Amino acid sequence: MPKVTDEHRQQRREQILLAALTCVAEEGFHKTTMAHVIKASGLSAGAVYGYFRSKDDLILAIADRALGYLDQAIGELLSRDEVPSPVETTRHLTTMLVERAESGPVDITRVAVAAWAEAVRNEEVRETVAGRIRQLRSKYAEVIVAQQAAGLVNPEADPEEVAKSLFGVMPGFVLQRLVTADVAPDGYADGLAAALSPRP
Repeated sequence: MPKVTDEHRQQRREQILLAALTCVAEEGFHKTTMAHVIKASGLSAGAVYGYFRSKDDLILAIADRALGYLDQAIGELLSRDEVPSPVETTRHLTTMLVERAESGPVDITRVAVAAWAEAVRNEEVRETVAGRIRQLRSKYAEVIVAQQAAGLVNPEADPEEVAKSLFGVMPGFVLQRLVTADVAPDGYADGLAAALSPRP
């Protein structure tokens, strides 16, 4: 029997995860069943359960994936030579979210909202989502520290508290984009800039 490589296993896992993401984006966590995921993946039940023992295991992986894209986007900000302002940070993150939502096989923002909703009713998911959010806020705080050093944010402010406030702007953008469909990255960032700017 041919040996199953790590690359093959990773591809299979991604195939299952993509199927699950698609189901959740369409039906939400509560209505999505393992049977739905198995059918969408095109694999056998045994193959799917070989990677995810239960729906809860799959939910945790989905929730982590949905929030993981923000981690990448914040990392890109930290790697820049020029420190972005808080407004440009918001513009970058919201633009990334829209690009991911519109170019990927699944609108990851719909999955993120489903993950937040599931976190309210499922304690294990809540712990996973809360842990990921704390990691993201901590990484965002590194951006704030750089902005303080560049004179873009009050140097006396607590970067962790500033990160909580500015990170909270992201869910607001996601919800409005999905529900009212009348927000876009540039307008959202410009609105934030106007709110933060002193009167002329």
